[in-house]
Amino acid sequence: MPERNPVVVVGAGPGIGAATARRFDAAGYPVALLSRSSATTSGVAEELRAAGANAVTAEVDTGDRASLRAAFQVVREMVGDPEVLVFNALAFVPGSPTEIDLDAFDAALSANVTGALACVQEVVPAMREAGHGTILLTGGGMALQPVAQLAAVGVAKAAQRSLFQSLATELAPDGIHVAMVTIQGLVKTGGRFDPALIAEAHYRLHAQSRDEWEIEVLFDGE
Repeated sequence: MPERNPVVVVGAGPGIGAATARRFDAAGYPVALLSRSSATTSGVAEELRAAGANAVTAEVDTGDRASLRAAFQVVREMVGDPEVLVFNALAFVPGSPTEIDLDAFDAALSANVTGALACVQEVVPAMREAGHGTILLTGGGMALQPVAQLAAVGVAKAAQRSLFQSLATELAPDGIHVAMVTIQGLVKTGGRFDPALIAEAHYRLHAQSRDEWEIEVLFDGE
């Protein structure tokens, strides 16, 4: 199998993030797992390493740009420039539009939207130089059907969706595939929205040839 550059999973929790890391590892990619706490990622990394994988971890706060820069520097030093970025992080802040704390709302948008863009800007230069790469987003159905009591989540997912559509247009001429998996249901192991199925959707987008590129997969479990 040819040597591959790493996949970086930002928001590598025990569900979709871990499943996505496992799927790309199965295809021969080194894996970098980024999360707010190493306790979240250490178990998955140890599991992958025990099976012979090249897996590294780094702590990151997507709302803190210095933290993001430091984490990606660690990734580059340990496993190289990323070939694939999967942004799976979510800063969850509940509250309706008229009741949510405005500072908390701003912080959620910073972590979920500005943080996603900061991650993209970390990986794009090397992808442009290489002439290829994949940038993926775990999107959410609330981008399309918002829920009043989760206003910050809905706004963040809608903003992410718009951002990634813009990125897809900008970066396609550079050979960089930008796409998202918009999940229209409740993620649960063993069901139609099993993390492994969503991870497979991420991998399928990455594996598409350029003339097949999709920008968005609406994952409804069917």
